Amino acid sequence: MPRPAFRRAFVAIVVAFAMAIGLLAWNWWRTIPADVAANPTYVGRQTCARCHVSEHKAWSGSDHDRAMALATEESVLGDFQDASFEYQGVVTRFFRRGEKFLVNTEGPDGQHHDYEVKYTFGARPLQQYMVEFPDGRVQVLREAWDVRNRRWFYVVPPDVPNERIPPGDPLHWTGIGQNWNSTCADCHSTNVHKNYEVATNTYHTTWEEINVSCEECHGPGSVHVELAQRLSPFWDRQLGFGLTRLQDKNTDTQLEMCAKCHARRYQVHEEFRPGRPFLDHYVPVTLAEGLYQADGQIWDEVYEYDSFLQSKMYANRVKCTDCHEPHSLKLRFQGNALCTQCHEAHDPAKYDTPAHHHHEVGTPGAQCIQCHMPTRTYMVIDERRDHSFRVPRPDLSALLGTTNACNNCHTKPQETHEWAANAIRTWYGENSPNRQLPHWAPAIQAGRTAQPEGEKRLLELLGRITTPILVRATAIELLANYPSAASARARQEALDAREPLLRLSAIRSLPQDDPDRIVAALAKLIEDPSRAVRIEAALRLAYLPLDQLTDRQRQVFEQTMQEYRRSVELALDHAAGHLSLASLDRHHGRIDQAMEHLTTAIKLEPYLTGARGELASIMEEQGANPAEIRKLRLEEADLLERDAKLAPDHAEIFHRLGLLRYLLGDPEPADAALRRACELAPRNYDFRMALALLQLKRYETTGDDKRLEAAAHSIKRLTELNRADPRAKEIFLDLMRIRQQKEQAAKRAKE
Repeated sequence: MPRPAFRRAFVAIVVAFAMAIGLLAWNWWRTIPADVAANPTYVGRQTCARCHVSEHKAWSGSDHDRAMALATEESVLGDFQDASFEYQGVVTRFFRRGEKFLVNTEGPDGQHHDYEVKYTFGARPLQQYMVEFPDGRVQVLREAWDVRNRRWFYVVPPDVPNERIPPGDPLHWTGIGQNWNSTCADCHSTNVHKNYEVATNTYHTTWEEINVSCEECHGPGSVHVELAQRLSPFWDRQLGFGLTRLQDKNTDTQLEMCAKCHARRYQVHEEFRPGRPFLDHYVPVTLAEGLYQADGQIWDEVYEYDSFLQSKMYANRVKCTDCHEPHSLKLRFQGNALCTQCHEAHDPAKYDTPAHHHHEVGTPGAQCIQCHMPTRTYMVIDERRDHSFRVPRPDLSALLGTTNACNNCHTKPQETHEWAANAIRTWYGENSPNRQLPHWAPAIQAGRTAQPEGEKRLLELLGRITTPILVRATAIELLANYPSAASARARQEALDAREPLLRLSAIRSLPQDDPDRIVAALAKLIEDPSRAVRIEAALRLAYLPLDQLTDRQRQVFEQTMQEYRRSVELALDHAAGHLSLASLDRHHGRIDQAMEHLTTAIKLEPYLTGARGELASIMEEQGANPAEIRKLRLEEADLLERDAKLAPDHAEIFHRLGLLRYLLGDPEPADAALRRACELAPRNYDFRMALALLQLKRYETTGDDKRLEAAAHSIKRLTELNRADPRAKEIFLDLMRIRQQKEQAAKRAKE
């Protein structure tokens, strides 16, 4: 090539290259408007699938894909070929009418009707079916399809195993317990908004996609798509990929994204997105009795998150996708290889060997998950594994009555908890699990039952740095059963904890005997960075004198109380939301609003206790018709009597029943109920206080010496529980006054 031609070609290449660099640079530096970047929108999974073909293919057919679907030939797995199923005398028929799937069953009026099945729910091990009503309510049928055994069965509520559930009962398929809008929707679809309208008692629930799709886990993708479509090899310096990095070094980012659905929790704010703080939108439960066993093992349907928080896996930064493929949701490895990918990486054959598990290779007992992830069955056929990855502790079972993996399999009469514990001690000797650090279970059990040794154990538990945060939060709440100075100090110190869950539990458990000190402590927390913490602090402040707050603190308090009210508004389709607002409104003198909330609560859940008694109390203050007040209280007492039969070990029910029976002028049933409350919770100060006051009143009314001695015993227990409480001192002085009057009367009689 002649030299001039070569030069021209070279110049052309350089110019073209410079122009390309300029174009790329222009695209690179071109900014996305701040409001667009801060508020990305949903683009739908088909947009994602254009680039992420393999991920979309893996997701298709997964449990997330089949979480919810329109009822079609492809999605419905159950037998709708004129099949019938009977449970407790109610016959349900499943049939087709053209392309529609229908069910004939008992409706809310007690009569049988034909209902169109509009949606399916899940695909294994069972599939459920849903009916939509004209008011926007979507209800989940209790008759479900057993996918493995190809049969219809009834999803029995765990607390009503062998009874017919009638229409009007909250557990009937048309009742609030089976309502999809408030109970299921948030976790089975993408970007759900419940949209409940209080005035009309209707729902206008919306979703972005019907199932759990890409953007439910990754967040709305509009910014990501715009960045990807730029003519630049670079991602944005400020926005990165336009999505939250779920494989971030901070493993909580991914875990809290999964926790949104895989946790037992309640909602305090909508618009959760991956990467946003979990406690700004949801509040998980602690190890409450009835939900978890004392050692933290699952009991009720609590899902995986809170269990995982207890585990050494969580402490060592293991995350969900280390075991589960994030799109297909399949396990990354089969069998013990799933565990040994980490646990034998540096020490081959240490665990997957009879020297460790002491079972024959190839048997169930040789599988890691059988010992370290025992199952419980929910919804009749759905086995779920405990994700706390605990070491089997039959010694704790012998001590506390908890379950353990050994005796889940070894069930012969001679294979007792002690037998299993001895086997473990023999196998492992000095390395036996029950010779290691003290377990938290004895402390939690003692705290739940308010045993005298519970306080010391709970304080020791808090002092151990190895104690998981969730267990510490539980311990802080249980310390409220112990009104000592040491207990109060530990709860007060937890207000300054780094972890928001500890601050939240501390607020809930603060003692009530020093309002000024509590106000000073809570005034700092109404500006807490965690929404759950600050609204809980504001709620406690709302019932306290606020004279010592500065003008600025009052302003912040009012703003945070608005946040609290908005969080409660998410639950106004349930009576509990109205009861919360009614209590708040009554305390602040908004009587009409309080009565309106209570009336609505009764309409929504007429079988629920609390609302009638509270409404009767307000009506009495307002001078309403005594007959109407008594009617409400009698209805409330009947409901509490029903609950006491259903839950004979629930102390709070008997406490409330005793107070109500006293108001109704029934001293004997009141005394019996309060005694039962004190038997069930012997260290509950408020229960013992109520009983002491009732016994003193009964003595003044009857003059019966037995009543006086019973009151003296209760007052003695009161002073033992809390010597500093002025209320106990006042009652003690009343007792002394009564005894003195009695002695003087006896002396005069002799004279």
